[in-house]
Parts: sequence; C-alpha cells; structure tokens
Amino acid sequence: MQFNDVYRGRRVMVTGHTGFKGSWLSLWLNQLGAELVGYSLEAPTTPNHLQLLSIPMHSVTGDVRDAEKLSLTINEFQPEIVFHLAAQPLVRLSYRNPNETISTNIQGTLNVYEACRMTPSVRSIVSITSDKVYQNLETSDGYCESDRLGGADPYSCSKACVELISESYRKSFFESEDSLLLATVRAGNVIGGGDWAEDRIVPDAVRAAADGKPLLLRNPEAVRPWQHVLDPLAGYLLVGEKLIQRERTAAAPWNFGPNQSDAVSVIQLAEAMRSCWQDVEPEICREEKAPHETRLLHLDSTRAKQCLSWNPVWPWDVAIQKTTNWYKNYYLNGSCDTARDLDCYLEDASAANLTWLTA
Repeated sequence: MQFNDVYRGRRVMVTGHTGFKGSWLSLWLNQLGAELVGYSLEAPTTPNHLQLLSIPMHSVTGDVRDAEKLSLTINEFQPEIVFHLAAQPLVRLSYRNPNETISTNIQGTLNVYEACRMTPSVRSIVSITSDKVYQNLETSDGYCESDRLGGADPYSCSKACVELISESYRKSFFESEDSLLLATVRAGNVIGGGDWAEDRIVPDAVRAAADGKPLLLRNPEAVRPWQHVLDPLAGYLLVGEKLIQRERTAAAPWNFGPNQSDAVSVIQLAEAMRSCWQDVEPEICREEKAPHETRLLHLDSTRAKQCLSWNPVWPWDVAIQKTTNWYKNYYLNGSCDTARDLDCYLEDASAANLTWLTA
C-alpha cells in the first residue's frame, strides 16, 4: 500500500500534466486510484510523453494565466488536492522570452492559488518550484530550505518569487486550523524517459543519437544534481499525503534532491549515456557568448529524510541507465517503458524498506 492509500478515489488536479514531470505524476496518480483532471497548454513537444501513456483522465486545455478558465475548471471539478506543475521550465528560453517566463510562473501561480482559495473543496496544494530558487554561491555545500533565495536568470528569479508568494499566502490566508495547506517542493535536475524539451542534455543527446549526429556539449564541466524523475515525484506524493492527513508541519518548503555523490558533470553524464547507447557521441562545443548558467549546484535534503523518511531510490548511474534504455527502446523498438520503469522503481523501493511505500 503506497502513501497510506490516501489518493484512492480522491479528486486530484495536476496543472502542467502534458509536461515531462506532469505526465509521470499523472501515471503514478492513476495507478494509485485517483480521479484525475489535468489543466495545461497543448502538448509542448512532438513526440509527447502523455500521449504515449494514454492515461484515463479528464484533460482541459488551458493557460494558467487565464484566471477565468482556470477558476471555472477548478470549480467544476472540485479537486481535493492540486499539484501545480504548470510553468515555463527552461533557463535558456527564459533569456529569450522573459515576459512569458515571468507571467506564466508568477502570475500563473497566483491564479492557481486564488482559484484554490475560493474553492472550498481544495484542502491542499503542492506547488513545484526548482532547485534554482537559491542564491547560488557556486560552492560544494548543499542548499537547505532556510538558505537565502535568489535568481541570476529570469527562470530562477521567477521560481524564487513563487517561493516568496507561497510563504506570503501561508502567512496571510492559510494560517487558520481549517484553511487549506500549501507546500512547495524543490528538486534537482530530473531525468527519465519521455522528455523532449529543448536545451536539456538528455533530450538533446537522444535526438542527436537518433539522427546520427554528435551531441554538442556547451558546458561539459557543469555539475548538476542528477536524479530520476520518480525520486522527486515520490517526495511530492509523500508531501501530498501529509497535507491530506492535515499535518500542518508539512505545509512548508521541501528539498528532494539526490545524494551528494550523485552530482556529476555534464560530460560524465554523456559518457554514461554512451555506455548504454553507442549512438550517443558527445562532442565539446563551447559557446563564446553563452547566457549565464550555474556551474555548480547541490541540494541538502536532510529535512525530507529526517521528517518524512524520504530517500532517493536510484543512484545517478542507475537513473542514467534507466533513462537511456527508455529512449533506446523507444527509438529502436517503438516501445514506451514508463509503466515498467515505475514497477521497477517500486520494487527497488520496497527492497530498500522505504516507509513511504510500505506504510
């Protein structure tokens, strides 16, 4: 029994369900027995992971910046918990289109909070931000939830603003015993099958491999906290469980990052992908006038481990192997191994006696 079976038969809304994380989360929630509705823009890529999964759920096409349509959808479906993932999620795109990034991530989130606040059925919100909300000092130390927020690019800034807005809503509107509960969750660089976004190392690698081209690495020494998408999603669902059970201490920011040893460089990741799929051929190609990108970033997830008994299941090498094999099977065999990967993940979590799975 996963997450104390709290999602079975419960009305759950996922904004951004057509995106990478949103599609994986929707699959897991469906397997947990939730009654699902998704609210999102049209599928952002072709191919699209959600369309490959064919999850039985009610899907609404809409922009979170459209406050009226969003409010009508939430009022019609009457969800009990909302997982808010809808966002412009790409750092480099935020340089090209800061207006869209800031309006989607900030105003869109405000619209979600307001619509939920005005809908009595909504008792919990899990709002997904980013590991990039912290003022990054480029140190090897991991950032914990109490560290200073910042943002050196429009995307990071917008997500840090969401954290500030979330805290203000907790203080201004969600302090009474019977109010809805709001948590924010921050993850590392997630990987996994089904991501075809631009300017991300794994999708870039598999597109290049499928086309018989080299993978051009613009920042090969950059170190990132790589983790399989299922690890932070387990944390999101665990926080959602605590909010549903009215545990007010869970209404706070949470880090769900990999272990320190799982933060490796871009070139190490590319070489690990190549060991699984020889068509991945990394080639260093530095940009002289590239926009600023973080070179070193770690999360400290001690609080989640101590207070929620959450722990990552797959180390970075297993995450890379699972991810690369997903794409290899897709491109060479036309298969979508998402459900199988979820089953394998749950088996490994059970073998590790993780309490969020067995409670």
